[in-house]
Amino acid sequence: MHHHFKRWGMSTSFASMTNAPQRYERFVLPEGTKKVSYERDTKIINAASFVIEREDHTVGNVVRMQLHRDANVLFAGYKLPHPLQYKIIVRIHTTSQSSPMQAYNQAINDLDKELNHLKTAVEAQVEMMKQPRDY
Repeated sequence: MHHHFKRWGMSTSFASMTNAPQRYERFVLPEGTKKVSYERDTKIINAASFVIEREDHTVGNVVRMQLHRDANVLFAGYKLPHPLQYKIIVRIHTTSQSSPMQAYNQAINDLDKELNHLKTAVEAQVEMMKQPRDY
């Protein structure tokens, strides 16, 4: 099936046959691009979308789960608009006691604290492992 590619000296690997973007484009923010942008919903009170550039399911899922811990968040979800667009759209709907911006900022701050705690715990464990042991 692909033998005619070989005859013309062409590679048959999938990556070389597509116009696939470079790997770094998945995570390097282009100059002048904001990491996070915010758009208020004009039809639903206390609802908004946040576009987070150069992120995927990893961040989307963690942020969504953190938002679900907030009692004032009525809805939190995310989507990847397209596999070749390296961004996620996080949608938040809150009660009148909060706002999507407050909920988002709180979720990000809480995640930052949790991840710093995890990093410190892992680093402490690594240091313990480096210590000589008496058997």
